[in-house]
Amino acid sequence: MSVIVQAKKNAGVSRWKTLTRRLEHGDTIFRALTILAALIVVVTVGAIGLQLWNTSALSRDKFGWGFLIGQDWNPVAQNFGALPFIYGTLQSALLALVLAVPVGLGIAIFLSELAPDWLRQPLGFLVELLAAVPSVVYGLWGLFVFVPIFVKPIADALNQGLGFIPLFQGPVFGPSRFAASLVLAIMVLPTISAVSRDVFLAIPRAQREAALALGATRWEMISQVLVPYGLSGILGAVILGLGRALGETIAVTMLIGNNLDLTASILHPGYTMASLIVNEFTEATYPLYLQALIEIALVLFAITLLLNLIARLLIWRVARRTTTEARV
Repeated sequence: MSVIVQAKKNAGVSRWKTLTRRLEHGDTIFRALTILAALIVVVTVGAIGLQLWNTSALSRDKFGWGFLIGQDWNPVAQNFGALPFIYGTLQSALLALVLAVPVGLGIAIFLSELAPDWLRQPLGFLVELLAAVPSVVYGLWGLFVFVPIFVKPIADALNQGLGFIPLFQGPVFGPSRFAASLVLAIMVLPTISAVSRDVFLAIPRAQREAALALGATRWEMISQVLVPYGLSGILGAVILGLGRALGETIAVTMLIGNNLDLTASILHPGYTMASLIVNEFTEATYPLYLQALIEIALVLFAITLLLNLIARLLIWRVARRTTTEARV
């Protein structure tokens, strides 16, 4: 018995020494803190979703799934539908990405591969500085400078030349989905370009040297080696830009026109979910009206999570395919 007792004591002492050693070197504490930080993110997202769900009960009970396809938003008649705002949000955000991604990717390639040393850092700083400009400044600049000088002439030209296409049908207004999308494209541009530039800079130099040694031109090296190699990181940059475009509020509210319009034309005024909430939240004078606005926020929250989930799955598939091709 004494041998068994002594063995247990030795085992306890050994475990205590191991734990003490881990605590001294910080591994256990660091691991616990990182797990806690990750759990805080999960709990925060869950708490936001739960709060939005609980505080939109009246609207969900009255309208059900019909809320998502309802086209009427009439506080006087107490009839609410979210379709015009969902449509405006997705249309403006996707159009902004279509405009911003090629430009942002071109800026990233120029800064990482082509720019001379004396220009690389100043230009990179100016691009990143765009992210620090407050959205209300973008809105004011867009409303008084960008729309009358730049957006309106382009919209008129698109309507006159391509007005037979539903996407460019008139009449042409100043504030419109087109104006909001162009300013959104400028706002997400620094995010896409900065992250993409860092992705290109992280690619090992051996990849470039191997492509050039095999006789590839610089364009072939960039398009056939660097872009496929860093595609998962580039998609991550696009996701960040998409999140900014979906949730942007003040600048879009000032430029989109805030009109219940379900036509396909990007030259018409529209509405987004975020701009609706900021415009009408203080005017919600009865519970159903308030909870309908909260349900709009819930829909925006769900769409953002869904699109990010789909994008993450796409990134995972691209990264997995790239890894497999590299092994082969």
